[in-house]
Amino acid sequence: MIWIIGGTKETSYLINKMEEKVKYVVTVATYAGKEMLNNDNVIVSRLNYEDMIKFIKERNIDIIIDMSHPYAIEATSNARSASKECNIKYIRYVREKTYIDGVTYFNNIQECCEFLKSVDGCVFFTTGIKNIKDFEKVRGKNRFIYRVLPSKFSIEECIINNINMKDIVACVGPFSEEFNMSMFKEFNSDYVVMKDSGDIGGTHSKISACLKAQIKPIIIGREDENGVHDIEELVEMIK
Repeated sequence: MIWIIGGTKETSYLINKMEEKVKYVVTVATYAGKEMLNNDNVIVSRLNYEDMIKFIKERNIDIIIDMSHPYAIEATSNARSASKECNIKYIRYVREKTYIDGVTYFNNIQECCEFLKSVDGCVFFTTGIKNIKDFEKVRGKNRFIYRVLPSKFSIEECIINNINMKDIVACVGPFSEEFNMSMFKEFNSDYVVMKDSGDIGGTHSKISACLKAQIKPIIIGREDENGVHDIEELVEMIK
């Protein structure tokens, strides 16, 4: 039995390429992820380390394919450890990093927040809900706009952090360059903060939209990871 830890667009591609004789189960952290995959083998569940050990044993998992989001650091760390504990194979799919001229890069949230203390104007965030509380601490008199998933969980997180309704954009991406540009300009954005989710995650379209609209793009980087970078290679590994 193969356990696919989903959460990225590539998960759907992998499932479609898998032979019918291969038994697998997919876990995703959100109902948006389940809706995107539209597959009977998908379970919505947020598993900690102990949950993963139990899941592996109950489902007789032989292989873990970790296709979680590049920034789901805790999930990946737990999955690696769980595979070692249960002595099963672990494969990590890793998106290539983005390197484009004209972009301001930071290594982590802390560096980005330190920079945001010095800016004036409107900052448009496409980084999800996880770090809203960190950004709000340095907002000052600036306007911060948050683009989040249209889920109850996301909206509740915005409410908990006292985000005004006019500063919440709830929609499901990734989006085209034209759509991004229109949205960024609609809010008179001076900066757009994003994660390095790779081309398939919409990073390139966000950056190109910013550069064409003369808006400053900011990327919060991620650590280097060992793993498979080519989706076709991953498909061949499990046939």
